[in-house]
Amino acid sequence: MASTADFRNGLVLDMDGVLWTITYFQHVKPGKGGAFVRTKLKNVLTGQVVEKTFRAGEKVTDVRLERRPVTYSYTDGQFYHFMDAQTFEMIPIDAELIGDQLKYLKENMECEGLVHADKVISVELPAFVVLAVAQTDPGLRGDTAQGGTKPATLETGAVIQVPLFVEEGDVVRVDRREDKYLERA
Repeated sequence: MASTADFRNGLVLDMDGVLWTITYFQHVKPGKGGAFVRTKLKNVLTGQVVEKTFRAGEKVTDVRLERRPVTYSYTDGQFYHFMDAQTFEMIPIDAELIGDQLKYLKENMECEGLVHADKVISVELPAFVVLAVAQTDPGLRGDTAQGGTKPATLETGAVIQVPLFVEEGDVVRVDRREDKYLERA
């Protein structure tokens, strides 16, 4: 059990059998009345975000999620299958649980599985992925006074903005959380 004094970003709570991650919290002490904690909670499985207010000192059930390495193998159309690196089991994960990360997922990619009660419940891709540029327009030198960008389609189908000097076939490092080009790899 944890109290509101233990709240921090990333803490996972079990409320009514549903796992929620704290993405934002603020302790509020109004001039009149009791103190309370205002939070934004994200559902671990569905990604739904809700706002909830707790009274100061209120007890909640915190959950420890273990992280385990998993490797993406294949998709059968409905599920994406990952292999657990410790047990070598195949773990089917629904596309909705992976969400926006799907556009950066490629075969044999090392990911992290979130484990609760000895069962992988969700998968997180690495924050930085290295992918090849599949298609982009040629960049003309001297087009801009400042550094210009152009759209590029990566090997997984994701479209990001890259500098003019990036060509088809180049391998680039991308921050998948912000859909942002970082550097050539």
